[in-house]
Amino acid sequence: MVQYSGTRLDASFSALSDATRRGVLEQLVRADASITYLAEKFSMTLTGMRKHVDVLEQAGLVITEKVGRVRTCTLGRRRLDEEAKWIESYRRLWDERFDELDRVIEELKRKERTDGRSKK
Repeated sequence: MVQYSGTRLDASFSALSDATRRGVLEQLVRADASITYLAEKFSMTLTGMRKHVDVLEQAGLVITEKVGRVRTCTLGRRRLDEEAKWIESYRRLWDERFDELDRVIEELKRKERTDGRSKK
């Protein structure tokens, strides 16, 4: 099994686990935004939004820059390649298990049809 940096994965998945933070990322894909704008868009206090942005920033998914009194958020430069590989390894595992389950079910159905015919 591939070894992953637990701390990095923990930070990423923690950041992505919250719907508001995922919404912030979706917003930043469209355009950079101030924390004030994001707070208004998500009907939150500035403090609440700042906490969400801090989590995203610690995970490397968002970068903030303060110019004057405005703190602007942009998407971070870090890609989610490691996280995607981790998810993919489990997706393959589950695909294999479900494929095997499908084979077992088909075999049981085939046996049931065969047994049903021989009883008549």
